[in-house]
Amino acid sequence: MTGKSEPATEKQELRQMREEVSASHERLRGVMETAVNAIITMNEDRIIETINPATQRIFGYAEEELIGKNIRMLMPAPFAENHDRYVKNYLKTGEKKIIGIGREAVAMRKDGSLFSIDLSIGEVILPDKRRVFTGIIRDLSDRKELEEKILRISEEEQHRIGQDIHDDLCQQLAAIGCMAKVSHQQLMRAGSPEAENLAEIVRLITGANTRAREMSRGLMPVVLDSAGLMDALDELASSTERVFRVSCPFRCDPPVKVKDNTVAIQVYRIAQEAVANAIKHSKADRIELTLSLAGGTLMLTIRDNGIGIPDHSPGKGTGMGLLTMNHRARMMGGTLTVEQDDFGGTLVLCQVPVPNTPKDRVVRQKK
Repeated sequence: MTGKSEPATEKQELRQMREEVSASHERLRGVMETAVNAIITMNEDRIIETINPATQRIFGYAEEELIGKNIRMLMPAPFAENHDRYVKNYLKTGEKKIIGIGREAVAMRKDGSLFSIDLSIGEVILPDKRRVFTGIIRDLSDRKELEEKILRISEEEQHRIGQDIHDDLCQQLAAIGCMAKVSHQQLMRAGSPEAENLAEIVRLITGANTRAREMSRGLMPVVLDSAGLMDALDELASSTERVFRVSCPFRCDPPVKVKDNTVAIQVYRIAQEAVANAIKHSKADRIELTLSLAGGTLMLTIRDNGIGIPDHSPGKGTGMGLLTMNHRARMMGGTLTVEQDDFGGTLVLCQVPVPNTPKDRVVRQKK
């Protein structure tokens, strides 16, 4: 009896194990097929092995168009090249820069359109010693659209305030200044000792009017054509020198033309905030602005010779300033780094992908 029951028991256990494996496989397939986020697995050569239906929906490819292809086809330049380099470096050194860390990135659909994603990458070593990477991708298009609306409303409100300052406050200050000048001239002709005090009042009113006009220009920069960003940054550098009495050269050689006015405005706002931080927090007396374009990437560099920012991670240190700068960069699908400059002070670098941005070779530089 014992000899017959043992094989039967083994068969039952084997059948139970198979059923459990099959059930586990079905659960995994159910999760993959119903997940709202894209789930992609690839091997060490960056070749896609499996995808879920959400991947097809988000990227616009059929399954057979992705399986067996390099995952870089889902990334725009320069991110595609960077991804290959990151993976090769990790396999060589074991240094993790992306794996195990969720971060925002930019992806590319089949039709060539770019969109923001939240990317998480994990890895697993299979029993056959083969390494597989799993990427979970969440489409951030809706959130980015809402953020863009909020920034657009904010920009419109800043423009309205700037217009009010220019049309109302500046005009009132100008009128008060004219009246004060007339009174000063009358006291001078009368030989009154109060004329000297009124002269100081006239000087202060004139200075306040100048400062108000500078503020109004900063609140509503004119960046409407492809060369507008260069002009706006040039004016920012000039006004910084006039108002704060610091050296602030702007360099853009060769010239960079940005067709997208929204990108130009956001880059300008980042420069504006970085300059303000350098003056208020870093106590710098020299700030350098540089705008350049290389390989479809727009690069804005702000370097100062100040004491630096205590905490250089975006969103910390000086409060909302760095957080806003980082947010603006991410809104454009770009990156922002804030770090200690090798020559002292702080280095702020904003990189934004701007494919098909034209540029010419005419020298343009403010020294």
